Amino acid sequence: MKAIILGATGLVGSKLLDLLLADERFEKVLIFVRRGTGKKSAKLEEHVIDFDQPESWKHLVKGDVLFSAFGTTIKQAGSKEAQYKIDYTYQYQFAEAAADNGVKTYVLISAAFSNPKSSVFYSRIKGELEQAVMRLPFNNIHILRPGMLEGYRSQHRPGEKFFSGVMKAIGLIPGLKSMKPIRDLQVAKAMVNAASKDGHGIHVYPPKSLFELAGA
Repeated sequence: MKAIILGATGLVGSKLLDLLLADERFEKVLIFVRRGTGKKSAKLEEHVIDFDQPESWKHLVKGDVLFSAFGTTIKQAGSKEAQYKIDYTYQYQFAEAAADNGVKTYVLISAAFSNPKSSVFYSRIKGELEQAVMRLPFNNIHILRPGMLEGYRSQHRPGEKFFSGVMKAIGLIPGLKSMKPIRDLQVAKAMVNAASKDGHGIHVYPPKSLFELAGA
């Protein structure tokens, strides 16, 4: 198969890239990035693009599976408008291009509390994106809704580290195991396993089911 990754330099996307490059089921892995990664592999096809110029890249979004692991925060983006462009506009444009080019399977990382009517901006963006991509003509759509993500980040986030500790403690309470943070590699494994499932239609995975899907 040929895989396409959007967000290959991010927390989960970088782990996903390594998994796919090592997976014999995938003969080619296409990534679309703003800056070169420096990663070398005979299977890797890297496209450095301007996301604001879809006419220059949308014809390249061709393969069997599109994995979308793109995302940012308001702090990183600088404004709600910039975050919306990254978390919704760019991801939807890629999904639309993939569907137009005949890609059959789409795997999206969303969020645990995604809701298009949420008063929380982040949750609302994720919910709006889910609704939009569900209307695209893919054979299979897999939407993963992880809880808090754990993994190495170059940016120092003390508040997030504290909250992660709190969620780990909550996850020890019987019946609340699904609330514990999930590792970046686990989510990447869940994405690959979702794409390998047979059947057609739309599949949504809440936090609890991601641990099982990842084989954890």
